[in-house]
Amino acid sequence: QVHLVESGGGLVQPGGSLRLSCAASGSISSINAMHWNRQTPGAEREFVASISWSGGSTTYADSVKGRFTISKYAATNTVYLQMNNLKPEDTAVYYCYAVIPGPDVWGQGTQVTVSS
Repeated sequence: QVHLVESGGGLVQPGGSLRLSCAASGSISSINAMHWNRQTPGAEREFVASISWSGGSTTYADSVKGRFTISKYAATNTVYLQMNNLKPEDTAVYYCYAVIPGPDVWGQGTQVTVSS
């Protein structure tokens, strides 16, 4: 069993930065990759970024390339999403999820609001 706890959301002005955290616990060895997705009301969840658990390779949605960085700190089994130059269209609930054998495990979500 894998358990995820997210933190770091909040209100920020356009052009500002936030760092989201996703701390994993439990059966860490079963994790293949970690993803960040986001969702706005009435819309489907949208892929943001991913990182492989072992090798650390990363992928990004075109909409966040060059602005967001996903990283992993192995000592604490935590995945980060550094978000720079935030735009109003980045406003959403951000979810991390773990790719494991069987159903993916999702965090509870954290609200990010970009507004002046």
